[in-house]
Amino acid sequence: MPIVELEKIRKVYDTKVAVEGLSLTIEPGTMFGLLGPNGSGKTSTIRMMIGMTVPDSGSVSLFGKPFDRKALHRVGYLPEERGLYKKMKVIDQLVFLGQLHGLSEATARSRSLAWCERVQITEAIEKKTEELSKGMQQKIQFIAALLHEPELIIMDEPFSGLDPVNAELLQDTLIDLRKEGKAVLFSTHRMDQVEKMCDAIALISRGKLVLSGSMREVKSSYPRNRVHVVFSGDETFLQNAEVEEAKNYAGVAELKLHSEAGAQKVLAEAMARGTVIHRFDVKEPTLEEIFIERVRASFGDEEARGIVDA
Repeated sequence: MPIVELEKIRKVYDTKVAVEGLSLTIEPGTMFGLLGPNGSGKTSTIRMMIGMTVPDSGSVSLFGKPFDRKALHRVGYLPEERGLYKKMKVIDQLVFLGQLHGLSEATARSRSLAWCERVQITEAIEKKTEELSKGMQQKIQFIAALLHEPELIIMDEPFSGLDPVNAELLQDTLIDLRKEGKAVLFSTHRMDQVEKMCDAIALISRGKLVLSGSMREVKSSYPRNRVHVVFSGDETFLQNAEVEEAKNYAGVAELKLHSEAGAQKVLAEAMARGTVIHRFDVKEPTLEEIFIERVRASFGDEEARGIVDA
């Protein structure tokens, strides 16, 4: 039974269409990436999913039933716009937020302390929120979304503003929760994170679905026609007729070929010219490359350039 089902949802604010005919399904135990540039409709989609706004048309189902606010006690939500009480101590704030989710004070306190230790902020539990860095505050709200042990975890741009060490800590935590059978949805414009973490994805632009499916299905539907080359010496092999596009960064080249078969021809020419090849990797296109290609086909170059700039 799917955890989330959206069926042709649509949302318009004044004259702006935020989401147009979007359908997607999230299964239990799945890490699902909702991906798109800023302003693409990700947050609007999430808000309809959890009843903060109502679709103008289409339907939302949670846990196999039409949306009912009672189902929200099974949902944990980290909003993009953080909201904490600045004057409250961390531990008091977490206990209070846990109680709002129906936990007893004792349970909320014990879980809060355990989570603070897990995400490495025990030294901050007696401090006021306003005394903490933005990264620390984000960890607090991350914990607050998980205290009631939700079955569906929704994270809107969860890694925004975090340094690499703390971003990796939260990534590992979400992966652990997925392994426990939780469904995890996170929205982001960071395609590299989605590519590493997600089982399934939905790519949206201008509020419309551009591409969706399992990560493996999406990647395998594209040819392995990208080559990463680390070399020294003669670089004229990059002008081989099999090369559609080449970017050379001082001995590190990224190639797009006309076909998968072209890789061996490029390598053979490089060797024939005496170029020293230190590394030669044939790859599928990255998720970002796939997304840009699909957006360009649907909306044109201007929208594709917006994805890169985002």
